[in-house]
Amino acid sequence: MVLKSEHIFHIPVMGLAYTVDSPVKVARFGISSVISIIEDRLVEMMRKHYYPTINETYTPISHHEPDYRAKRITDYLNLVNTIVQQQMQKLKTEAFERGTEIVKYFEMLPVESRLKKLYLEMMHCADEVEKIGLQVYLRTQLVAGGIDVNILTKTDRENRDDDGNIIPNGSDAVAALRGYIKSDLTNSAIVFSAGMNPRLYSYLENFDAFDPDENFLLKKRVIVKVSDYRSALIQGKFLAKKGIWVSEFRIESGLNCGGHAFATDGFLLGPIMEEFKNNREVLANTIFDIYKLAIHKKTGLDFNHHPGIEISVQGGIGTYEEDRFLHEHYNVTSTGWGTPFLLVPEATTVDDHTLKLLSDATEEDILLSNYSPLGVRFHYLKGTTAAIEKQERIDEGKPGSPCTEKHLGFNTEFTEEPICTASHKYQKLKLEQLQTLGLSEKDYQSQKADVLAKECLCIGLSNAAALYYNEPFLKSLKSVNVCPGPNIVNFSEVVSLQTMVDHIYGRTDIMTNPKRPHMFNAEITLYINYIKELLLKEGGINDPKRKSYYQSFISNLLEAIVYYKNLPAHAIAARSVFMEELERAEKELAAVRIAYALD
Repeated sequence: MVLKSEHIFHIPVMGLAYTVDSPVKVARFGISSVISIIEDRLVEMMRKHYYPTINETYTPISHHEPDYRAKRITDYLNLVNTIVQQQMQKLKTEAFERGTEIVKYFEMLPVESRLKKLYLEMMHCADEVEKIGLQVYLRTQLVAGGIDVNILTKTDRENRDDDGNIIPNGSDAVAALRGYIKSDLTNSAIVFSAGMNPRLYSYLENFDAFDPDENFLLKKRVIVKVSDYRSALIQGKFLAKKGIWVSEFRIESGLNCGGHAFATDGFLLGPIMEEFKNNREVLANTIFDIYKLAIHKKTGLDFNHHPGIEISVQGGIGTYEEDRFLHEHYNVTSTGWGTPFLLVPEATTVDDHTLKLLSDATEEDILLSNYSPLGVRFHYLKGTTAAIEKQERIDEGKPGSPCTEKHLGFNTEFTEEPICTASHKYQKLKLEQLQTLGLSEKDYQSQKADVLAKECLCIGLSNAAALYYNEPFLKSLKSVNVCPGPNIVNFSEVVSLQTMVDHIYGRTDIMTNPKRPHMFNAEITLYINYIKELLLKEGGINDPKRKSYYQSFISNLLEAIVYYKNLPAHAIAARSVFMEELERAEKELAAVRIAYALD
């Protein structure tokens, strides 16, 4: 039997640097976290930092080596795994005394967990022989949190050799996936986010790393992040045809999240979770009917039943009551707590300047921006050094960034080779084009602002680790950007890991915004603001298809409000306030309908 941590939350991937070494910080306490592996220069920098910490020699992996991206990633993941295993061995030898990490391990567990109860029994045991026996058993039950990795499926730029030829299976995402597959991680998962990438998913089929044994146990698992049930069904079936079992669907709010925000057409988290809850067995069985044929063809194994598909959720969770409701009402396996952990130096890697910005953040400081070169909305914290640097370049008449990493280089509007819309090269060409189009001053300024808004994320989301560890990433480029969810405005204290875990499990309360709305109402507000922004930008709606789209969008929001009103009375703390917020949202949507003739 494979031991599993009894923690019921995880730390999702954040940026490139912010969780790049989180397993080194938290895995020994049974807490799972997710590393982004797409930026290999950052991975190489972390290799250089961590090898000396275990008294081993760092040997660089040059970008001139064949398949260097995959090699860097494989070696870094093996290094992290080695460090965590060493930490676990040390943990198992520690005394059950106040201040030791083994005591911290058990104290942080949720009170209802089996091991927490045994630990408390041991601590109050008067019989010395029985107490020692319990301690011996508890040591055997220590298990590390998952060392999981993330690939944003859209970051899959082709790479070329010195002769300009596309390298087979050498794209950014495929090479990163190969690096993970070749690592020695076990009981680990790869998290795919940002939608289906057929090439990437098909590549999985070529390896046995995700094949089950005869008991359907998997050494490496697949987690797919989705925003709705339909996406889960489509991606699950596609992977099943390749003989890949999706062990978990990780549902994320479309807008109440950090990083890239993939807004739905007005479908909100509660109703989406309800659909998963009601159709979990249908989903699993539908996927399994396809999977069992494919895996038999691939391995010869016959399965009559599946191990189930876990459902987890993340996006804007802020209180113990919300967390508990998600677990109890929707039967989720785990909840993702991301943004609040940016204020926990024991868990994430954030430079001092950015940490101060995060702790001071107000609602006016969080922007659902158009800054991402991917063309996807992107949550952004104002006042970062990257934003200051971007404006300085604009003021100097040299907008755009040097493009050293090229992970987001997809635009071929002016060049044969794809380039990034945040790059100096693209912005120079685009601005020159705008000047030739005979646009009105208003349209010109609007389109110019859209061009200048794009910001380099490859470097900005990596530099926090370079600054924190005083390791060179790119010598002349040291600016940082950060992409917290709107939930950051409700937390302003830099706290310890144990304090944050105690908050999650209801043992303390570190919320600093007494007027914080429930996570469901916060998401509704984000969607109302989002559709109002779209309508304002579009102006009058003359196209029947566009009108139908907005009508459907608002109807979906209103249906979600009805759903929330009908939740069990005990499900929501401060229910009267919750209901008042729903009523206000209904009135605001009614006003939008009238203003834009969407009845």
